[in-house]
Amino acid sequence: MSERKVTVGAEVGLHARPAATFVRRAAEAPMDITVCRASGGTTANGKSILQIMGLDVRQGEDIVIRAEGDGADEVLDELAAIAGAP
Repeated sequence: MSERKVTVGAEVGLHARPAATFVRRAAEAPMDITVCRASGGTTANGKSILQIMGLDVRQGEDIVIRAEGDGADEVLDELAAIAGAP
């Protein structure tokens, strides 16, 4: 299983537009994608806008994005760039 640890850069955190962009890209991936706070806690389905927003991740907080399968590293790199973008 591949994973990326990312510091969320958007001023609104992983909410609204950044969350929608993240979920749209994750939904295109042929594998399961999970997201959780780096400190632990609830794990969310990366393809569910409600679960991603339910994590209530704010700017400057760290998340871990995980995926397994062919092309996982490429997808994780793209999702990390979306989540980390200011």
